Amino acid sequence: MISLEEARDRVYAGCPPAEPVEVPLADALGRVLAEPVDSPEDIPPFANSAMDGYAVHAADVAGATAEHPARLTVIGTLAAGQAPSLTVGPGEALRIMTGAPFPPGADAVAIVETTRVDGGTVEISEPAAPGAHVRPSGQDLAAGQAVFLPGTILSPGHLGVLASIGRGKVAVVPAPVVGVLSTGDELVEAGAPLQPGQIRDSNRTTLLGLLRRDGYGAVDLGIARDVEADIRERIADGVGRCDAVLTSGGVSMGDYDYIKKILDELADMAWMQVAIRPAKPFAFGRIGDTPVFGLPGNPVSSMVSYELLARPGLRRLAGHPQETAARKPVRAVAESDLGRSDGQRTTYARVIAGAGADGRIRVHSAGGQASNLLWPMALANALAVLPPGTTVAAGDEVDALLLG
Repeated sequence: MISLEEARDRVYAGCPPAEPVEVPLADALGRVLAEPVDSPEDIPPFANSAMDGYAVHAADVAGATAEHPARLTVIGTLAAGQAPSLTVGPGEALRIMTGAPFPPGADAVAIVETTRVDGGTVEISEPAAPGAHVRPSGQDLAAGQAVFLPGTILSPGHLGVLASIGRGKVAVVPAPVVGVLSTGDELVEAGAPLQPGQIRDSNRTTLLGLLRRDGYGAVDLGIARDVEADIRERIADGVGRCDAVLTSGGVSMGDYDYIKKILDELADMAWMQVAIRPAKPFAFGRIGDTPVFGLPGNPVSSMVSYELLARPGLRRLAGHPQETAARKPVRAVAESDLGRSDGQRTTYARVIAGAGADGRIRVHSAGGQASNLLWPMALANALAVLPPGTTVAAGDEVDALLLG
């Protein structure tokens, strides 16, 4: 057996980030930035009002109170989107809306809540210090300032900043398009009736969903029968139109060797026994430039193998640094007995995690832990990490990988 870290290193070596592409901002959400971004201008580009109110000279309202308000002459109104055409002189006030360019002459905004209009004048009942409620030019970003570095994962906020500096497109590492192939004569589609010895294929549906959850394109390559020509044709189809391919089934010791035979002919595959439970069998290689992940056929093993090995590799393809490609464990408290791992493998127990009253993460078993029991895995939102030879009882601390 090899360690999970060694298996991951093999995956990382075969999954270099894809070449950057320039995309519209609408298509950049969640992608990894592939270029440095500097601001070409000050943001905001002009001083503007932070509040509805009146642009005034601070000195004119310095002593204003409710009993003795300052009375100023209103010279006009300035709305957002208008250029100022008036200069505010001593004893004058200009009605101003939030976001409107700040007019020359004034140095403060008296907020509307402190004012009362009386004909052509306004009474102001509170002082406004110089600069009050005025957003200076460049308050957010200065022209030439570094905004984002390559490697930034673009969130909605990042996209908003890019739009504010005039970027309609941005260079990113594209999300991989991943094909999913199930293998085995025993498999039938989800809606099909079962004949003796048959089971419905859940792995393909699950893996396609996991890919979409993680922001990747997902291509259904169907079920390949245990026939060499069928397997070869479907793998060739996936490699021809996908950036990576996931297969499930046929990687365990003693399985029919059709998928192994075909993949060994097409790729430089490594057939591994990883020191984890579930998901011990795992295969990885490349057909040309296309990574191929061979996941186990048991439903839970397939999902755990995706989370621990395939997902980190796909994140590397999508431009994520190797240091952050895999999920990082958090410390949790077990609220139920989680059992014991064997002496050679790390066990990833399916658990349900939540915040306790003390703010700490607490986990309890999601149910049966056999690798064919998909329902508890569906209920789980975390994997508790039990190193070899470890027993975790209720009340013990344990590392957990939060999923989703």
